[in-house]
Amino acid sequence: MVDELSLSEGEQRRPQPTLAHERGGQAERGGRAERVSLSQGEQRPLPRQKTLALLVGRVTTIKLGYWAALTLIELALPRLLDQGFTERFPLSIALAAVTTVLALAWARWQARVIDRRAGGIERGFATIATTFAAASVVASPGSLPLLLVERARSLEGCAPGVSCHLEAILLWVALFAVGFVLIPAVFAFSLRSSQ
Repeated sequence: MVDELSLSEGEQRRPQPTLAHERGGQAERGGRAERVSLSQGEQRPLPRQKTLALLVGRVTTIKLGYWAALTLIELALPRLLDQGFTERFPLSIALAAVTTVLALAWARWQARVIDRRAGGIERGFATIATTFAAASVVASPGSLPLLLVERARSLEGCAPGVSCHLEAILLWVALFAVGFVLIPAVFAFSLRSSQ
């Protein structure tokens, strides 16, 4: 229950989301779920700041975790395998693919988890735009350590100052695209439908 004294006048007039909204439009009565429909012309409440903050926090955490895991993998491989770049690179691709699948599954799961305080996150224009815009701005610098590692890998065994392993930079570009576009897309389209 929300304390009405703590709400501003504008928030008191705006319809507050109910637990039925958080559950995708179902209210429980007598142990069974009933579909709650909005009357014609009535709009669902706009996402609250807590909901959007939760969304940005979740997507940012997933993306930073993804890039941190990839960076640690790339730093550990030369120490674990006494092989040159060319021999290690297929393993780098395989581990990056596994890490990507795990990150996409994590994004899908986090999009559907209901927070006890902020509630669920419904799919709508505001939440999808926030997923791509704010989370990308906040988390994209997290890919820079991976870029530095891949840049160093592109110079391994080459003449001084010359990159002879451009595939390392291309791997970073692909992983950056996964983190910048694919992870937010999976998160956004895995959100609960507002219908």
